[in-house]
Amino acid sequence: MTLLLNYSYRNIFARKLTSILTVFGIALVVFVFCAVLMLSNGLSTTLVSTGEDDNAIVIRRASQTEVQSIIYRDMANAIKADEAIAKDDNGTPLVTSEILVLINQPKRGTDEPSNVPVRGVAEMSIRMRPEFKIVEGRMWQPGTSEIIAGKKVAESFQGCGLGETVRFGMREWTVVGVFETNGSGFESELWGDVDQLMDAFGRPVFSSLTMRLADPGDFDAFKQKLENDPRYTIEVMREKDYYEEQSKFTTIFINALGVTISIIFSLGAIVGAMITMYAAVANRTVEIGTLRALGFSRRSVLAAFLIESLLIALIGGTFGVLAASFLRFVQVSTTNWNTFAEIAFSFELSPQIVIDALIFAVIMGFVGGFLPAVRAARFRIINALRAK
Repeated sequence: MTLLLNYSYRNIFARKLTSILTVFGIALVVFVFCAVLMLSNGLSTTLVSTGEDDNAIVIRRASQTEVQSIIYRDMANAIKADEAIAKDDNGTPLVTSEILVLINQPKRGTDEPSNVPVRGVAEMSIRMRPEFKIVEGRMWQPGTSEIIAGKKVAESFQGCGLGETVRFGMREWTVVGVFETNGSGFESELWGDVDQLMDAFGRPVFSSLTMRLADPGDFDAFKQKLENDPRYTIEVMREKDYYEEQSKFTTIFINALGVTISIIFSLGAIVGAMITMYAAVANRTVEIGTLRALGFSRRSVLAAFLIESLLIALIGGTFGVLAASFLRFVQVSTTNWNTFAEIAFSFELSPQIVIDALIFAVIMGFVGGFLPAVRAARFRIINALRAK
């Protein structure tokens, strides 16, 4: 086996030009395949990281997102009194009521307008999100037209940078701070005082309630109790599940489109690998006859050429993954089709994506090298040794 591996490995470098072209073709396909998976994984990771494990979120039943949701004040007050909600050292329930609305704002550089989420939050909202931190400027002053901007929205949209102003709700709002939340979806939002924003938008109702459960294991009982209460028409979800659901439709679309493109490209790569291996068989006919005369079986010859094809594919796949890994430094944005809001995120590489990409490369190498390997194995010794 070691002899076969060494023989296959050395033959890759014996025909450098054809090997390099095939490696390049496979690397390109793997790069595209990997980029698509990283794109959907980045979107999913960004939205899932927006939620906390022990938090639950309440929205109006069948509204699907906070943007369409309505929670009346009396309903919010009744839910806040539930004994399953955790309390701080002062006995204050860890629950916050928020609003989420969309405004239209032009992007930097292109002037192309897009939807930006504006979230009305309270002091408790900040306490319940431990990853929140102001990185520039300061927090808004209560009772003023001041807001803070997520880092990604501050970089991407006009008027959302530190010291700039945004006009919505018949007011000029000054951005007095920029915040981060460890790359979560909140960084694509503008945050302001919930009371000021409700007044500005003429909105007397909340969009959602977010609460921390005293015992996260009681979530199912908590959910059943609230959803079965005839006073409410609400839906209760784990916060992580809610944000994961937000990414589902967009990630399915990205995956379907990307996999289709990758399959089309992979046909070209398979043909390239096949041409390379057929050329290798044609140029090494005498060599194959010699191997057979020395006692190597047809199965060994088939294995040698198949291993050579797989090694070429594996090298191409490795280069493709390495090239795609640099995409982690690229930030992109897209429209969340559930909320129709712009969300910024990065390509996210994971061990599973690396494994899937390398398996994809090996499959291309196997399919492309199998028929040439079979042809090599079927040579008769006399005919092979007579070939020129």
